[in-house]
Amino acid sequence: MRNANDPATGAPIAVLSDMHGNGRALDAVLDDVRRRGIERLANLGDCLYGPFDPRPAADRLLDLGIPTVAGNEDRVLLEGARGEPVSRTARFTIDRLERRHLDWLAALPRTLRLDDVLLVHGTPNDDAVYLLTEPRGGRLVARPASTVSRLLGAPTARAVLCGHDHTPSVVRLDDGRTIVNPGSVGCPAYEDDAPEHHVVEAGSPHARYAVVSLADRVHVELVSVPYDADAAADEAARHGFPAWEAWVRTGRVAPR
Repeated sequence: MRNANDPATGAPIAVLSDMHGNGRALDAVLDDVRRRGIERLANLGDCLYGPFDPRPAADRLLDLGIPTVAGNEDRVLLEGARGEPVSRTARFTIDRLERRHLDWLAALPRTLRLDDVLLVHGTPNDDAVYLLTEPRGGRLVARPASTVSRLLGAPTARAVLCGHDHTPSVVRLDDGRTIVNPGSVGCPAYEDDAPEHHVVEAGSPHARYAVVSLADRVHVELVSVPYDADAAADEAARHGFPAWEAWVRTGRVAPR
């Protein structure tokens, strides 16, 4: 596989994001990418934070060497490694990572420009802000196009690839830019209290990614891949994370 720095014109890019240390889901996506003959990949962050042994996913990503931007949870892992207070999930992950994994995370840029494509995790200026959605009434709703444009700033690329909210989506702005969120490779549902309580649910346990091609128009395919989500959920349960178990097994958030 080549990485997305390869200048091949119009060659499709497999866009991955938010794998959260779920090595089973990552391997299923990589197998699907190979089956399709796609040789260019890009990764939008939140790589390792989760209730799984993060080392298989970390080793796979280091070996691939694909263009990757840091996500908010990648930053949190580094903060925890420096001794700052972090969540139990972050501490679980940190305790299983090797120094070389943390060094790799520390070297990831916040944004990355690849020809006519911009990679971000949240927004270009904040890895913890959703670009295409906002919480309202306990769920995520689409942001107005004018807000998305403001959060992006002046156009610098035809396509913007973002992650963070685990919600597969494609938005075309009036200025011609196409914004793509591939969804989450490894965590199909979650709940969060920032900036207010909300839940995110893909509705099924599939691993998700996107295929993006730039030619006369930006062509996007949102892909969902079945894998052994029960085994991943069982691992989360063994490690003492019942909420994650439900999210991974069902793609839904269990009622409180």
